[in-house]
Amino acid sequence: MALWVLRACFLLVTVGLGVSLAQNPEISGNNKGVLVVVLFFIGALAMIGLDVLIRKKRIDLITSIYFGLLIGLFLTYIIGLALTPIFQDLLDAGEDSGWAVSRETVKTLVIAFAGTAICYLCVSVLWQTRDDFRFIIPYVEFTKDVKGAKPYVLDTSVVIDGRIADIIETGVIDNQLIMPRFVLAELQGIADSGDKMRRARGRRGLDILNRLRGNTKIDFKVYDRELPEMEGQPVDMKLLLLARHLDGKVVTGDFNLNKVAKLHNVPVINLNEVANSLKPVFLPGEQVAIRIVKQGEGPGQGVGYLDDGTMIVVEDGRDHINQNVEITVTSMLQTSAGRMVFGKFDTVN
Repeated sequence: MALWVLRACFLLVTVGLGVSLAQNPEISGNNKGVLVVVLFFIGALAMIGLDVLIRKKRIDLITSIYFGLLIGLFLTYIIGLALTPIFQDLLDAGEDSGWAVSRETVKTLVIAFAGTAICYLCVSVLWQTRDDFRFIIPYVEFTKDVKGAKPYVLDTSVVIDGRIADIIETGVIDNQLIMPRFVLAELQGIADSGDKMRRARGRRGLDILNRLRGNTKIDFKVYDRELPEMEGQPVDMKLLLLARHLDGKVVTGDFNLNKVAKLHNVPVINLNEVANSLKPVFLPGEQVAIRIVKQGEGPGQGVGYLDDGTMIVVEDGRDHINQNVEITVTSMLQTSAGRMVFGKFDTVN
């Protein structure tokens, strides 16, 4: 309701301004005043209609235009002052040669063109670099549109893996997700591969991205820009440079990328380490029920798995393959591949 009151006030003020201008003696004759009022009224209606049609307005676009125009007009004014002596000298010479053009006319045309070009460039630069600047004015702060402490830059492996979508949908993470354009291009290349398995993995990754983009609760963004220092670099190095530029973290399932990121002091989240940290911890002496599915490497050993994939090595379990058994946990071992549990055979269920 308040918005419609504002629009009504704008319409009344615009029409009132048109009526005020129509009373000017130079305009009031020959129905020119009525035409001015009608034009002002139509213009106000057009502005209100445009405001109603554009429902979703982006603050970064609005602020880019606002500050771009302010900077552009200021620079235009400065350039106009600087060029005034030059116009004076040139046009004095032109008048001596019979070039009958008003100095003010030429100056107005040049400044108008220069001002338009400068305003366009300022708005364009601010719009394209809107994630790299911040404006602070009293009571209002316009910053990078980023949720959470730091943005997460996604790697190809973590997108193909697919678990990132399940983790995000739990609501545990609300950071902005960044999908670089060069990673998306690599994923599209995998999806178009001639190898059937590789092609299936690429298409799965694209499905995961569509799932993330379609979730309105997730702040997902495709990052189109490439930094000058990225030129000629491999994809993994581009990821690290982008994460450092955005002050973000790389999310990956690639063990080698994890090591390289640490060497370059870039924060990294290894999804496999996250999954391993969420697996249950067993204390020696605890009872666990599992199904032994195959032989172990050691003599008499059997191997079973928990629902989360944790491998359990059972002493004296080889004779109970394909049976549900109760075991007693003896120890645990944490490896780079995951967590292993060792136990000894107790009873058959």
